Amino acid sequence: MIPQEIIRRKRDGDELDAADIRSFIAALAAGRLSEGQIGAFAMAVWFKGMSRAETVALTLAMADSGGRLQWADIDRPIADKHSTGGVGDNVSLMLAPIAAACGLAVPMISGRGLGHTGGTLDKLESIPGYMITPDADLFHKVVKEAGCAIIGQTGTLAPADGRLYAVRDVTATVDSIPLITASILSKKLAAGLETLVLDVKVGNGAFMADRGQAEILAQSLVEVANGAGVKTSALITDMNQPLADSAGNAVEMRNCLDFLAGRKRDTRLDIVVFAFAAEMLVKSGVAASPDEAEGMARQALSSGKAAEVFARMVSMLGGPADLIENPDRYLVRAPVEKPVPAARSGWLSACDARGIGVSVIDLGGGRRHPADRIDHRVGFSDLLPLGTRVTAGEPIALIHAADDVAAERAAAALAAHYRITDDRPELTPVIAGLI
Repeated sequence: MIPQEIIRRKRDGDELDAADIRSFIAALAAGRLSEGQIGAFAMAVWFKGMSRAETVALTLAMADSGGRLQWADIDRPIADKHSTGGVGDNVSLMLAPIAAACGLAVPMISGRGLGHTGGTLDKLESIPGYMITPDADLFHKVVKEAGCAIIGQTGTLAPADGRLYAVRDVTATVDSIPLITASILSKKLAAGLETLVLDVKVGNGAFMADRGQAEILAQSLVEVANGAGVKTSALITDMNQPLADSAGNAVEMRNCLDFLAGRKRDTRLDIVVFAFAAEMLVKSGVAASPDEAEGMARQALSSGKAAEVFARMVSMLGGPADLIENPDRYLVRAPVEKPVPAARSGWLSACDARGIGVSVIDLGGGRRHPADRIDHRVGFSDLLPLGTRVTAGEPIALIHAADDVAAERAAAALAAHYRITDDRPELTPVIAGLI
């Protein structure tokens, strides 16, 4: 196998056969390819695309680049959810314990921030002591005893995706349907899932800004996953504004803890969390209808069972047992907190959600290079949702920054990301469709 020949053929628009794809991915996983070759391959795929057969071959090759998990000793349905990435999207952190409290086993393999979007692992790393890469035995034990475990890829689980994922993040090749499909599903196939529900984002803060493209991606994911034997569906959700009222790492973790403890609710976040919980429970056969499933999920939250599951997961993975009760004891705050005033009176009618995500990176809460260390403290909280009536000077968000200069820069950027109008806006539904 000559890597540059495979890159050239894909660059020229040829269809690669499964054997060539397997050879290229095996070399990638073994460390025999340079970052330049990986980036060139990703860029060729971005420009020329892949057929469904190529996408299936890429997905299976990446899934088979390491071991596969087995759950024969767990007598609950094995289910998971994955998001294509958004801003202020911390759904997984609440959804996994809610689903587990309702009778599912949720081995959730998550990723770091990608492009302008936040990563579940980066948020979890704001918890002191939390192990995002436990060994296989501990991972299995946590899923079995707590009901869910949210971790990162280990060196033996779809290792080819781990390297390709990092290169895509810094080579502007994130928003490729074949690469997104293979990246998401290779980890899920390797995780031994029976059921999978996908959150495909659409809007100016998503990798798919166009509804048609989002539907194509959702169809690709659903067809490839179902073809591989995993019962899969996808919800298309709106990402024209941050999903939660926070964007960052520790600030989103705090949002999650407040949600699980019943201290707060975000309307849009609430809708999405329970829609996905219902889809997971119905798809897994635990509930007979979406209404029954949503009722089960809401009861798991209000009764405190979901919070108990989350606390047990965190404790078993090395974090503090009382994190939910005492978040301020463990989640470090940024030294500078600065409100962002509304420039004028009117309605918050639109925002640049992608720009908000980029502003989090600019504060230090994301990466420009794969090796960058992030500042978990920084970001935005108390973001007012679109459709809110504001008066001039009223805070529309609170900035969390490392210093005054960064805070001033972020305040100016955030104000520019919002449009305030005299007329009340027509807002799109947060859930746009089901595939």
